[in-house]
Amino acid sequence: MAHSLKFAPQRYNIMGLRAIWQHNSDYSKFLISVGIILLSAVIFTFISTLFAGMLFGVNMEELQLLVNNLDDPASISVLKLIQTVSSVGTFIIPPIILAYLFYPSIPEYLQLDVQPDNRSSFLVVILLFMAVPLINFLVELNSAMHLPDVLKPIEDWMRSSEDRAAELTKAFLVMHTWQEMAFNLFMIALIPALGEELLFRGVIQKIFTQWTGKKHLAVWLAAFLFSVMHVQFYGFVPRLLLGALMGYLLVWSGSLWLPILAHFVNNAAAVVFSYLYFNHYTSFDADKVGTGATDTYMVAISLAATVFILFRIYSIESKKELLSGE
Repeated sequence: MAHSLKFAPQRYNIMGLRAIWQHNSDYSKFLISVGIILLSAVIFTFISTLFAGMLFGVNMEELQLLVNNLDDPASISVLKLIQTVSSVGTFIIPPIILAYLFYPSIPEYLQLDVQPDNRSSFLVVILLFMAVPLINFLVELNSAMHLPDVLKPIEDWMRSSEDRAAELTKAFLVMHTWQEMAFNLFMIALIPALGEELLFRGVIQKIFTQWTGKKHLAVWLAAFLFSVMHVQFYGFVPRLLLGALMGYLLVWSGSLWLPILAHFVNNAAAVVFSYLYFNHYTSFDADKVGTGATDTYMVAISLAATVFILFRIYSIESKKELLSGE
């Protein structure tokens, strides 16, 4: 009996953390979110380096040199481990913690309790493939932008950062076996699709919506932070638009599963096409579609198809909302 009395307050305090900040101001929720995200990112980055040391026998000095040795498969394996663990800690763990602290039900807060319409899910898959020429065109257009001469040092730094990120991505996408492709689907498609949507749409967009009272502003603010977070300046505009797309899919459907699906399809397609192209199963380079001088018509068709499919998704979800009486 004495033991029960001793431990009961501790159990109560732990359980008492649920929804403890539910009635905080939206401004304080945003600051709390930033703090928890940064703390979790630091902790899990440290954990990932410990794992790398235990599994691959590399010390801290060697870890810092890995990015300069991207031709070595062992270096890539270590970097993939660090990327995977740190991504889980940065994007998946914080939204779950924040949802627990901000609301009695984690699935309801993150809008995971609503199943998307099957028709919308099917159209989202078609949408992402039809939008490829348009996305590639926007990437090409964005990468051709230049800052004024007075800002040339900043542009040189941005270009250097972009090149290093591109080299790392290219190294990650070198896949000789289907097992490597499967792991890349997990690391590059599944984790970002779940984590980034949980964080940017599930938490940040919700906070901005409640803070400003304006859904459209919240969508674009979350999309802006989503694009900035990637620190890839020459892909900023297309990533901003993709972030806004994910945001509107959530607004229209009320289900986070729809933007998660869209995000997964977008990233998974890049992995699969890279695997097929690298291993000479196809000569089709998906990254080049829509970037040629004669591809204007293809970009126009892609734009028209994208707008049409988005309208259809909006129409389906609007009718569903009317029928549900919401």
